[in-house]
Amino acid sequence: MKRTVPIFILSALLYSCTEKERKVEVAESAPQEISLPFECISLNDFDDFKKTSSNWSIGGDVYVDRLKDKQITVSDGSGVLVNIPDSEYKDHIFTNFEHGDIELEVDVMMPKGSNSGLYFQGRYEVQLFDSWKVEEATFSDMGGIYQRWDASKEKGSEGYEGTAPSMNAAKAPGLWQHVKVVFHAPQFDASGQKVKDAEFAEVRLNGVLIHENVQVSGPTRAAITNDEVVKAPLMIQGDHGAVAFKNFSYKLYGNPRLSFVDLKMKEFKSKVDKLPNVDTLTPIREITTDTISATMAEGDKVTRILDYRGKLLVPVSGDYLFDFRLNQAGGLLMINNDTVVNRDGNFIVDTLGLAKVSLSKGEVPFRLIYNKHNPWVIGFSLYVEGPGVEKQALHAASSLNEKQGALNRKIMVEPTDKAVMQRSFLMHSDEKRTHCISVGTPQKINYAYDLASGCLLEVWSGDFLDATQMWHARGIRQLGDPVGFAVSFHGTPEFSSLASGGSDWPNTVTEEGLQFSEGYELDKNGIPLFIRNLESKIIKDKMEPSLNERKLNRTISFSGEGEIWHKVASGEAIEKLPDGSYIVNNESYFVVFSDDSLAPIIRKSNGTDELLVKIPTGEQKVEYSIIW
Repeated sequence: MKRTVPIFILSALLYSCTEKERKVEVAESAPQEISLPFECISLNDFDDFKKTSSNWSIGGDVYVDRLKDKQITVSDGSGVLVNIPDSEYKDHIFTNFEHGDIELEVDVMMPKGSNSGLYFQGRYEVQLFDSWKVEEATFSDMGGIYQRWDASKEKGSEGYEGTAPSMNAAKAPGLWQHVKVVFHAPQFDASGQKVKDAEFAEVRLNGVLIHENVQVSGPTRAAITNDEVVKAPLMIQGDHGAVAFKNFSYKLYGNPRLSFVDLKMKEFKSKVDKLPNVDTLTPIREITTDTISATMAEGDKVTRILDYRGKLLVPVSGDYLFDFRLNQAGGLLMINNDTVVNRDGNFIVDTLGLAKVSLSKGEVPFRLIYNKHNPWVIGFSLYVEGPGVEKQALHAASSLNEKQGALNRKIMVEPTDKAVMQRSFLMHSDEKRTHCISVGTPQKINYAYDLASGCLLEVWSGDFLDATQMWHARGIRQLGDPVGFAVSFHGTPEFSSLASGGSDWPNTVTEEGLQFSEGYELDKNGIPLFIRNLESKIIKDKMEPSLNERKLNRTISFSGEGEIWHKVASGEAIEKLPDGSYIVNNESYFVVFSDDSLAPIIRKSNGTDELLVKIPTGEQKVEYSIIW
């Protein structure tokens, strides 16, 4: 009897290293992508690198004062790779492994004013730079694909190509930043002639996609050599400035893609939400195809069942991860005669349908059933990755069609000369919040606030709010979507009258708790002042953007009798730094208090650190800034 493969949950499939190396410690800023295991570059010693000079060292931790140029302090231990160059020792460092196509992830810390670079195959650079205050990023800023250089050209025009990141997603100096790169090496024919340029298929900085499918015609400036090859080591620049790295992980690609063999599709008329036994139904048509797509249903606004059967040609034996998602539809995915994903009757948009399946090289049976029971909505996707096989789409691009690109025409909300507010639903830590208000400012420092629980949900810089899911067609999801580079917070109530400093923090607001008796007031710039009361305390809360930094300044005034507490932050780790600021969530953001009149405390509660301020009775004020 065939075994049913379980659907793996998110936490079980977060990227990890192979058993011979330590597990990757994922930074808070890292995008939570699902994938098969990565290989790791060990930072216990230099065994995974070629010999280099003494500007490179291994440490246990690093500290960067965000106000001091190019300075980094290293503590004893292992797990962090550090470069501190000087006039004599400033060599680059190379990995022992060579790569062609590669997916690489790493956490980077940049001191103020510092500069480095990741050179894929030692030739094609993704720039590492302190670009925190930069308004319009160029190729030479953090995450930029550096320009090429031709010294024979006229002075001033030697540089060419180079691609700027789509937005400046660089964090402040002293914060760990997560970089993810999918790089495709140049390709050559049998005679050695190049037939395809090198390509950065994807570059993400702190979870933001900043490059996609950028081709590079040759080595960028300061490459180790100007020739191009099939494989070569990864190089890290060591001659420009101090920099630290941790959590190096990678996957090497090179095996062929999966493909369909003898694929046929049967189409059935049906109006039921749950799938019937399609083997008992009479199809209205049957075709041979080489792809799968939700748009193969005859007619536009119809209800249909599409039943695809055939074989998958598997290039190499090993574990494969399938990701099957549906847009308000039902479906089943069967691989090698096992039901690996069952979404029959589960119509929640974007619900993960994940399965890890061990397959042998060759042809394996494949079946996918798509139940388009809603005539107004269309779309499914199926992705797969495997050993040496880069993640690929098995569906046709048309399968994600929503009126052929209608959703590509974004409906944006943007401030002009004043701040603007927008009510919406908002996703926060996989939970839909239904009483949210987002505030966008001309300074492009924006934030979202939960009116129900009385807490700051997230801050972001850049464009304000994508309202497409609210206002396009029927606005099924009713979601506002922050557009820029965002940092999220704990999402629980920020004010509570704890019985003592050791009491557990409440996760929800009780009916007797926080009340919005006064709502909010707007100042002349459109910035809201939120007014509420907790028991006999009146709380006035205002958040304003910094004029020239990625910083949100918060002022909270308290009046009335009684003692309450304010939770400023919580996370896996909170630490007070030598400069007096607090660093939160494994270096996600800083909190800087304007004075110590109401000194915050750090406490451990339910496995997390919490940064709390005790608010005494009477007139009080707390002022601090959030920097990211």
